[in-house]
This record gives sequence, structure tokens and C-alpha cells, in this order.
Amino acid sequence: MIDKNVSRLRRAAKTRHKIHQLRIARLAVHRTNGHIYAQVFSADGTKVLTSASTLEKEVRATIANGGNAAAAAAVGKRIAEKAKGLGIESVAFDRSGYQFHGRIKALADAAREAGLKF
Repeated sequence: MIDKNVSRLRRAAKTRHKIHQLRIARLAVHRTNGHIYAQVFSADGTKVLTSASTLEKEVRATIANGGNAAAAAAVGKRIAEKAKGLGIESVAFDRSGYQFHGRIKALADAAREAGLKF
């Protein structure tokens, strides 16, 4: 029997392989029970261009808890603002094998509303 994390990592690898073929900047998401993290990687995947998480001082000031959908939306808005500040308009969304609902969906929707295209 394959455990949940191995299955998630297998799904994530398939997604990353496809995004690598597209040669486009990648918005990767990682979540834990207490926090959510987002990073924008360069098109070749070698450099982190910008990042945002619920651990940042600016984000922590606006949220009460780092492990809910409101916190994910705040991180999504922040990563979109940072990416647009670097001139990145369009990215590929890498959900890292997580199901597209709840906090992952909240982060993606907030990033889209803030002007990031994917």
C-alpha cells in the first residue's frame, strides 16, 4: 500500500514535468497544518524569484491563524503583488499534488484576483 505522501509526491512530479516542458514561471504551493507557503520559480526552475508565506511579518499582522483559507488568501494576494512587482504577469500553478480545494483554491483565487494569470 502506498501512503498518502508518496502518492502526493508522485502527482506533484507529473505536474512539475509538464510545467518544465512549457518553459514558464511556476507558482508552487506547500501547506502544513499551521502555515501555507508560495514560491515563484524561474522558467528553467533553477531560481526562486519571490516567495510569500504566513510566517512573514506583513501577513501575520492581517491574519489570526496561519492554517485557514483566509490566511491562504492573504498569501495568494501577497505573492501576486510581489510577482507583478518583478514584472511576472503569467505563471503555471503548481499545487504540489494537493487537491484543488480549500486553502489551495483560496490561494489560487486570491492570486488571480490580484492580477496574476494562470
